[in-house]
Amino acid sequence: MQLTYIFHSGFSLETDRCILVFDYWMDPAGVMPRLLQSPKPLYVFSSHFHEDHFNRDIFSWRTRKANVRYILSKDILKHRRAQKEEADAWLGKGATWEDELLRVTATGSNDSGVSWVIETDGERIFHAGDLNNWYARFLTDDYHGGMVYSPDFGIDIDPAKEEKRFLGELKDIRKLTDRFDVVMFPVDGRIGNGYTRGARQFLDVFRTGLFVPMHFVASGFESAWRMKEFTDAKSVPFWCIRREGECCEVKEIIAQASR
Repeated sequence: MQLTYIFHSGFSLETDRCILVFDYWMDPAGVMPRLLQSPKPLYVFSSHFHEDHFNRDIFSWRTRKANVRYILSKDILKHRRAQKEEADAWLGKGATWEDELLRVTATGSNDSGVSWVIETDGERIFHAGDLNNWYARFLTDDYHGGMVYSPDFGIDIDPAKEEKRFLGELKDIRKLTDRFDVVMFPVDGRIGNGYTRGARQFLDVFRTGLFVPMHFVASGFESAWRMKEFTDAKSVPFWCIRREGECCEVKEIIAQASR
């Protein structure tokens, strides 16, 4: 499997038989033209309606390539970002879709939309969308519960309650599986102190073949590498992405880490 970082939370994953594209927003390195020339079927996933995870440009790909399928979160339809006929499947939490090449399960999010569990060619892939412990910065030693004001979001929040929601979603996903071959998960420095907490909690719950950071575009590539210390501690291979358009062979990274 060849994994390519497109931008932000956007990736392509190419197998021997198909290509998956996740949460396309922008393509500064020009990854998509090559993929659209491939004869392999293309499956396009968008986890929710936020503009940094869904871009209507994806629908233009069908005019350039015949074998494209769109598997999208229902909240995109709810927020009127697309018409019902534009996607092959609209999925909410718990829904599934499959064909001869892959099986998709929409799992939950503590933000908008869904996360994705995808099984293809004997591999199990997870893309988190916006599933994360977004308020980890408030869960300090001197926090004893209750509401706090979040200047970033401009609202009062209960970080302990929000963390419980996040962990509840992980628990629901765990009912499906305890193992993933590839995980794409937010490591976003804008959260502030503890910005790796959600990813670390994910690794506490699931056996992971390769951990891939995402959603770090505002805080920079090096901020995402902070997670490597924690993946190393669990002997989980980590992809230190350095630029848009960078590719890796999943099994090569896993093999190198085991040496």
